[in-house]
Amino acid sequence: MAGETMSKEAVVEMEDHVDIPPISAQLSDLPPGYFRSSLFLGSMAAVGIGLLAAISSFALAAPILGVINEDIGPSSNISWVAIVYTLMIAVGLTIVGRFTDIFGRRHTFIGGAVLGVVGSIVCATAPTVGALIAGMTLVGLAASTQVSYFYVTAELIPQKYRFLGNAIMYVFMIPGGAFAPAIANSCILHTPGGWRSTFYIVIAIQAAALFCWVAFYRPPTFEMKHRDKTRREYLLKFDYIGTALFAGGLLCFLLGLSWGGAVHPWKSAHVLATIIVGGVSLIVFALWELFARLEEPLVPMTLLASGPWTAAVVTSGIGASLYYALTIVWPSMVAIVYPSGDLITDGLRASIVGACWVSGEIVSGIVAKPVGGIKLQCIVTLTLAGVLLGCMATSDPDSSTRATVLLSFSCFLAGYVEGLSLTITTLALKDQQQMGAGCGFGGSIRFTITTVATTIYTVVLSARLSATIPDQVPPALVSAGLPASSVAAFIGNLASGQSLADIPGVTTSIIDAGIRAYRSANADAYRTVFLSTIAFTGIGIITTLFLPNTDALMTDEVSTTLHHKKDEKLARAAAHV
Repeated sequence: MAGETMSKEAVVEMEDHVDIPPISAQLSDLPPGYFRSSLFLGSMAAVGIGLLAAISSFALAAPILGVINEDIGPSSNISWVAIVYTLMIAVGLTIVGRFTDIFGRRHTFIGGAVLGVVGSIVCATAPTVGALIAGMTLVGLAASTQVSYFYVTAELIPQKYRFLGNAIMYVFMIPGGAFAPAIANSCILHTPGGWRSTFYIVIAIQAAALFCWVAFYRPPTFEMKHRDKTRREYLLKFDYIGTALFAGGLLCFLLGLSWGGAVHPWKSAHVLATIIVGGVSLIVFALWELFARLEEPLVPMTLLASGPWTAAVVTSGIGASLYYALTIVWPSMVAIVYPSGDLITDGLRASIVGACWVSGEIVSGIVAKPVGGIKLQCIVTLTLAGVLLGCMATSDPDSSTRATVLLSFSCFLAGYVEGLSLTITTLALKDQQQMGAGCGFGGSIRFTITTVATTIYTVVLSARLSATIPDQVPPALVSAGLPASSVAAFIGNLASGQSLADIPGVTTSIIDAGIRAYRSANADAYRTVFLSTIAFTGIGIITTLFLPNTDALMTDEVSTTLHHKKDEKLARAAAHV
């Protein structure tokens, strides 16, 4: 007993004379040079490079999945490469956020970086599409930590600089987010590894992020967060039932949406069963979180009672949905309606969506605080983005320049409002120590909104193409002189990129007429997609009206402080006495 008493007294004396860094602090209370220290700069580098790794993993592969499938396939499961990536992020964001709020972020984020390296290696060496899907599953799990950048950055800097902090993170996105199609096409054309070279690039980025996480990132540990509690206590109180309901429900729901019309028909049992089961599971999850009287719920339902926070989450989801829709529509428009005949040129043109989007996010973070009136900025920019996207419906095969200009400005403005609203989700949280749970859950909602929107856009496009192509292309071909018996073969070869010269009865003039009609039919289908974006921007404009006044929230408070390894040992010693 005497020994135990002495050890406690020693710890008390130790805590009186040695400063254990607080979890949060005011800007004026931080030591001089804190924001120039290797801890802070290295941690910011870890977050930024990790974000680049997450974006590049998907953005470099997505435009060339057809090429990949030709090499290691062909497989009807190639669409799963994209599906598993988004599913892992959508589910992982909430779980990672809540888990790291309780147990500390360092080891989970290091583990995510390790998964990123391993998954990228699996993808780079994949001999089959199945192996590629397995690798992308690991990469998606890793990305659920890496796309948490916005709240990890937010909690490390004063609240009044959060917009600027996220703008810096968006700079890291430029190579992967802005120029991915051009880089991917260049790898195919100019490197010995071909498409695998894209994953070699990602491996290097993932490794750099892993190094920075290990070397520099030291946020509060479990002992610093809960000095009078043990891990066992929190593990026993963790919401395992809620986690299972949430993960299973969201996976099934999003999987059903992703399957519909792509992998299975919408009326199939696969699609209907997964959507219904997933939806019911999510409803049960919400009821469980509300009425189970949990000490440590996976998602504090009080979050949804906050109108300003919910408005910010929905606004960011609407903004992101515009981006994902355009990444589907515009590259195919470039390839079909506005082809130049040069793969690199088309790749650069397809990169306009990402380049303008990232530019908007960066500019919004830089000017948000100096300009002020951030809520009004969101209202104006989203309204203008919606108008310009609606104007894209006037595009036809002869309006290449107009379409490019309209798209560029609409992407910039949509990126602008998405950058602002995403940061607002961190400011609108009433409890800044629930950053992971709140922003992680908000991120899952955001991904769900984008999945729903993307599904709607895809269904609209598919339905319109099934009408416009049969209505316009066969009559044009027959009028140009092609035998009716050759029409189906002509359209099939044109859609798949095969030679048209071997079609019975074809001539140069018939080919020109057929291509022209095919482009016009596609342009008409895309027109409907752009008109459908008006519904989403309309919802987004309504939600911006309920955004909070952020001027009062931009204080000097730093929600999470970094510390040195010696401080971890001190906190651990104090906790175990």
